[in-house]
Amino acid sequence: MPPPLRLVFLGSDPIALPLLDWLAGEGRALAQVAAVVTQPDRAVGRGQKVTPNAIKAWALARGLPVHQPEKLTEEARAQLAAAGADVALVMAYGHLLRDEFIATPRIGTLNLHTSLLPKYRGASPIQTAIACGERETGVTLMRIVKKLDAGPVADVERVPIGALDTALDLEAKLAAACVPLLARALPRLGAGSLGFVAQAEQAATYCRKLTKEDGGLDFAAPAAALAARINGLYPWPACSVELNGQPIKFGGADALPPPDSGHPLSRSPAGAGVVLGTDAEGLLIAAGGGVVRVRRMQRPGGRMLAATEFLRGCPVATGTQFASRPMPPLIVTR
Repeated sequence: MPPPLRLVFLGSDPIALPLLDWLAGEGRALAQVAAVVTQPDRAVGRGQKVTPNAIKAWALARGLPVHQPEKLTEEARAQLAAAGADVALVMAYGHLLRDEFIATPRIGTLNLHTSLLPKYRGASPIQTAIACGERETGVTLMRIVKKLDAGPVADVERVPIGALDTALDLEAKLAAACVPLLARALPRLGAGSLGFVAQAEQAATYCRKLTKEDGGLDFAAPAAALAARINGLYPWPACSVELNGQPIKFGGADALPPPDSGHPLSRSPAGAGVVLGTDAEGLLIAAGGGVVRVRRMQRPGGRMLAATEFLRGCPVATGTQFASRPMPPLIVTR
C-alpha cells in the first residue's frame, strides 16, 4: 500500500466532523491531516462571546496546526505550501479560493459538495433539496475550479431523503455519507487512477444563501409544498406564523389530502391558512391543495416540542386563520 496522502483540510462547519473523525482513525492509513484551515473565531450567541468553531476545536484537540486567515492571501498560500500537502480537501469552508491557492497542493484541491451536482450548486443545497420536494440527494467529490461548484466530478454518494426529514436530519445523513465516499476515492487518488467527468452544464441549478425572510408560508400553496418548505428550512431560518402577536416556529410537517365530505374536519372553514383541528400527530391547517399537518412547534423562548405537547400549553382554536406571507424562490438563475 502506498504511504498515506498528506491532506490539508479547509472547513468551518460541524458537518465535516464525522469525516475528520474517520480520517483521524480508520482512514489514517489513506490520508493524514497535516493542517486545518478554518474561519477566524467569531462572536456567537446572545452574549456574543468570541468562540472557536467546531473544526478548530477538533484540530486543537489533536495538536494539529490551525490557520484562520480572514482572506486567502499569499501568506495563506505559503502556509499551505509549507504543510507539504499532497491534496487539499474543502467542505463548507466559507471562502472562495484563488487559482494559485487551488493549484498549490501536489495533486490539487478537491471539494465535497452536499448535492448531486450539477443540481443545487451554491449556498443552501441541503435545505433547497428538501424544500423542492426531492427524494434523493448526496455528496459529490469534485475538483475545484473558478466557477462556483462547476468542477469535474470524481464520485458521488447518494442519500435518500425521508418524507419527514428536516435539513437537520439530512445534514447528519450527508455528513456520514462523506466517509464511504472518501474511503473509495482516496486510494484511487493516491494511485493516480481517480478519474473526473465534466458536469452537464445545461442541467445546472443554483440555490442562494437563505435569509430570515425565507421563513414565510403562503398557505395558498399546495400542502406538499408547504410541508417541504417547513422541513427544508428547519432549524434555520425556520418557517413561522404569527399567533396572538407572537411568532410560532414550525419544526416539521407532512401533507395530507383534503378531508372527505363526511369527515368532521370537512365542516370546518376551508380557507387557506385556517386551522381545521388536530389529530394524534399534529396541527391541521388548510392549504391551497390538501392539508398541511404541523408536527413540531416552538414559541419564543421555549423549546421545539411535538405539536401535541405544544398545544396542551398553548391551544390553537379551530377556525384560527394564519396570515400568508410570500415564499421567495430558493432557486436562482445565473
